[in-house]
Parts: sequence; C-alpha cells; structure tokens
Amino acid sequence: MDEFILYVKMGLNHVLDFSAYDHILFLIALAVVFSFHQLKKVLWLITLFTIGHTLTLALSAYGVLKIDVAIIEFLIPLTIFITGVVNIFNVGKTSSTKDNINLIFALFFGLIHGLGFSNYFRMMVGKEEDKLMPLIEFALGIELSQVIIVLGILIVGSFVQSLFKVSKRDWILVISAIVIGFVIPMMIDRVFW
Repeated sequence: MDEFILYVKMGLNHVLDFSAYDHILFLIALAVVFSFHQLKKVLWLITLFTIGHTLTLALSAYGVLKIDVAIIEFLIPLTIFITGVVNIFNVGKTSSTKDNINLIFALFFGLIHGLGFSNYFRMMVGKEEDKLMPLIEFALGIELSQVIIVLGILIVGSFVQSLFKVSKRDWILVISAIVIGFVIPMMIDRVFW
C-alpha cells in the first residue's frame, strides 16, 4: 500500500509542481475553451492526455524508446504554444472537427509530455520486475491532479465570466495569450539546434 501511495503522490506532484509549471500551462490552454456543461468532454481530453503520457513512460521504462531530452524539452512548450494559438484562431467557432482536433492534440501532446519525464521515471523504477503497477499508480496520480487543475480552471472561468461579465470569447483570447506569453521564453531557452 505504501508503494501505491508513493507512486500516486509522485504523479500528483509531477503535475502540481509549480516549479515545473509547463504541465499546468498546457492544461490551462486545453481547458480554457470549455465550461462546466462540457465537463465530460474535458475529462475525456485529460484522460487521453494521461494515456499518451503513460504510453511513452511505459515504452521508456521497458527500454523500447529513447529520445534526446533536448528535443523533447523544446517540444513541450511548443505543444502548449500550438494549443494556445489554435484556441485563438478557433475562438467562437463550433464544430465537431474542432473537438476531434482537441482529442488528437491531447493524445499526441500527452505522448510528447510523457517523453519529457521518461528518463526520470525509468531511473525511478530502475530494474524492478513489475513496472506496470508503478506506471498505473503514477498515471492515476497524474489523472487526479489534472482533474483538480481542470476543475479549478472551469471554476475560475465561470466565476470571472459571470461576476465580471467577461464574454467566453474574451476569456479564451486573454488566457490563451497569457499562456503563449509564458511559453515563448521557454521555447527560446530550450532551442536545441
């Protein structure tokens, strides 16, 4: 039971660590376009992200996948930047195509973000025979923390939009622009070429 709690806590801390806020920025960019009546859709998005994240962690833990960390460290803020830009260009548009793009983004970007943590996770589980349970426990912690953050984003968005009469469009534009403003320096600092 102690090991279960350890890996769940590690998953929680992986996302909720404010010194490594790129994960939080991605969740903000991903969730800002939604409201509470779309909670089921948002939960699917973060679950797909967790699946992608866990898949690359698994491939790394089992020694199947090894990618240059410098490339991944650049791609992580790039995925956040792309999500923010897509939010801005799609603000006010409604379509199932946009929803499908969000699902693809969540899964694909989850794969990339998982690679960013893969070396550390591989060292963490080391030569343990059973790597599957720590992966599942860690993924559970990630999923729980993402639900906490997304609920927070939805609550703040609802509060700001209703109390200050901010339109949904303006909320998405401002928050997406702020996220983009945070990740541009991250991308510049992490240029690998």
